Amino acid sequence: MTDQQSPHWFRTGLECPSTSDTITVEGAAIHYTVWDKHPEVTDKPGLVLIHGSNAHLEWWRWLAPMLADQCRVAALDLSGHGDSDWRDNYSGPQQGREVWAVAEAAQLGPRPFVVGHSYGGFIALETAYQFSAQMSGLVLMDFTVPAPADFIEWGLRVEREGVQPGRKLRVYEDREVALGRYRLVPEQPVYHPEIIAHLAEKSLKPVDGGWTWKFDPGLFDYMEMGNTQQDKFLALQCPSAVMLGEDSKDEAAFFADNMDRLGSGLIPQFKVPGTHHHLMFDEPVAVAMALKATVLTWWQNAHQAQMKDSLARYAASP
Repeated sequence: MTDQQSPHWFRTGLECPSTSDTITVEGAAIHYTVWDKHPEVTDKPGLVLIHGSNAHLEWWRWLAPMLADQCRVAALDLSGHGDSDWRDNYSGPQQGREVWAVAEAAQLGPRPFVVGHSYGGFIALETAYQFSAQMSGLVLMDFTVPAPADFIEWGLRVEREGVQPGRKLRVYEDREVALGRYRLVPEQPVYHPEIIAHLAEKSLKPVDGGWTWKFDPGLFDYMEMGNTQQDKFLALQCPSAVMLGEDSKDEAAFFADNMDRLGSGLIPQFKVPGTHHHLMFDEPVAVAMALKATVLTWWQNAHQAQMKDSLARYAASP
């Protein structure tokens, strides 16, 4: 597909200026990118975006620019992903601290919003459990919190499944062959193949003998997801919302009813029509606008006094 045939949001997403940096968090270099179309405006919402497992910050390359006109937006590569360092083992609380460190380094303001997709929703919950008193809101994207009786452990694979730690990724001699093997997990219809091509390009790295993927296959070897997600959610001190792919087949999205029960139906839940698990690739404009509307509404609610003072001041002026 040529540039002229690509959707407008695809072209502008790639063209939108952004800046990247790296910080060290508990011994690991963590890579992140920031989008801000109006850096001169400092009193505005700040958002940090968290990708899913085996992914990287480029998942947000098209969504972030659509938010960056009214928000300051950062996305990171969690440890074990993208251009960040790998660790010997991983934990949800530790990766939550990576998120918070990036929010501070990216200067997202004193009360940022945290958004996480899929496994990133789990990390967003872990972040909020530690820092929700300092957050403006939490958005879980195709991730829901199960009741304890419905919890299924994803992690602890060495103990549960007997997998061998230190597994190696396949090395491809031919880069084009590697690019052709790239797939979303879970697989779903591809409406915009140019997105998949871009993600594949950003998912590979050169190594001795050829090319391999950037993610650490040992992410879940020792990580314990833990049957405390509901307890952690109930302890949060900030607003929360859920955004789901209408046709998602990912098990992390199956517990929306439980979240309705926990919040007496008052937790905002959006099912974006015609989308699957990777909903930001199916309908990026709809997802971005729903996310922006949620964030700006929460932001307005938190600044009611300031808004009323401003309205009264202008009403009284000649």
